[in-house]
Amino acid sequence: MGRIFEKRKYKMFARFAKMSKAFNRIGREIVIAVKSGGSDPKLNSRLRICIQNAKSVNMPKDRVDAAIKRATQKDTSNYSEIVYEGYAPHGIAVIVECATDNPTRTVASIRHHFKENGGTLGQTGSIAFVFERKGLFKIKKDLIQDIDSFELDLIDFGLDDLTGDDEFLYIYTSFHDFGLMQKALEDKNIETASAELQYIPTTTKELIQTEQDEVHVLINTLEDDDDVQSVYHTMH
Repeated sequence: MGRIFEKRKYKMFARFAKMSKAFNRIGREIVIAVKSGGSDPKLNSRLRICIQNAKSVNMPKDRVDAAIKRATQKDTSNYSEIVYEGYAPHGIAVIVECATDNPTRTVASIRHHFKENGGTLGQTGSIAFVFERKGLFKIKKDLIQDIDSFELDLIDFGLDDLTGDDEFLYIYTSFHDFGLMQKALEDKNIETASAELQYIPTTTKELIQTEQDEVHVLINTLEDDDDVQSVYHTMH
């Protein structure tokens, strides 16, 4: 009974830790969105996306409102987005997206994570060429009656690819068509479960399990950093 209780407690702790990380990430995204386009979601498409993404991870509305309020009340002029590039063990390319009000602190932390876990922090542009910047919209599959017609319709708004599973449809666009697709879905009154820009690797590398484990140590360490928003890599 004691082991079962400890196991349940660990799972609960892990779930809350993951939720807290997601809330903090979206909170930083809200600050940057407000900084770039104001606090009115009706006039700020980026903020609308943040609010929708907050719903997708069950972030309470009062926390979303508090994040917007904080962003309007404090000086966020030095808050910025920074992308770092480097290599994990075994030649795996890694891109790290950060949001920070202290770039000096952040770069020192990111460099330390790479160094301590067998990787190397590179120069800007050193590995970005092996990734494509793509927009990804996730919508509930049951919102669409005719998927084939829906796919044809979205081609005019920059659709690159449409995939799906039992629950969701995944709409991919180029970086430049992200805003166009967002507006198209809004005009069609189609609610997105989430929307984000991602770095998609153009090539991946297969590793044996022990090598994968070494890479995951670095990735997990980076993702646990408070300034890190997202981590992308070329491991298959």
